[in-house]
Amino acid sequence: METYKQQFIEFMVRSNVLTFGDFVTKSGRRTPFFINTGNYRTGSQIKALGEFYAAAMVKHFGNSFDVLYGPAYKGIPLVVATASALAGLHHRDVAYCFNRKEAKDHGEGGIFIGHEPSAGDRILIVEDVVTAGTSVRETVVLLRKTVTVSIAGLIVSVDRMERGTGDRSALAELADEFGIASFAIVTLDEVIAHLCGRTIDGVVTLDEAMLEKITEYRRQYGASP
Repeated sequence: METYKQQFIEFMVRSNVLTFGDFVTKSGRRTPFFINTGNYRTGSQIKALGEFYAAAMVKHFGNSFDVLYGPAYKGIPLVVATASALAGLHHRDVAYCFNRKEAKDHGEGGIFIGHEPSAGDRILIVEDVVTAGTSVRETVVLLRKTVTVSIAGLIVSVDRMERGTGDRSALAELADEFGIASFAIVTLDEVIAHLCGRTIDGVVTLDEAMLEKITEYRRQYGASP
């Protein structure tokens, strides 16, 4: 596993973004682990987060994109931080944009803030975590009905590796449905491999008892390979 992946997993734990316990997801599934990117709350955290996204983008997408798109609201700081990291660390000055929840009918108007998507743009969608894929589907429809753009792909922070609307993972379904490349900074398999039994700041975050709960959850909701 690449060093940046290991660092990202520990970063999520230290930021209280990746936690283990007893939670209920938006879809109603009771889960023993939860990823809440809303817990990133400091300048140093969002700077580091952008750097992790940028590293994963360079690895998986290279130079195949020129615009980052972040769906409101959680996608907004993601594209800002990542665009900054790409410029500062990778010498790639890409545009970014995000949407308003409601179109503005005064002033400059429109639904997009930042770069205005235009014909020929290669847009990379940046999300936090995808479960069912509803937000991404809405995003693709919004972008494609606005202008003739190319969706370069989708990147998220963590692939939970659980079923979307069918037996496959939400990322795999979205990749097939829209013909786009979909990647995560890390997968659940990588999270488990790195954290199980490991001490972080004096605490074992993922012990055998919690691993068994995750295994049981995956028996019920895990995606087919």
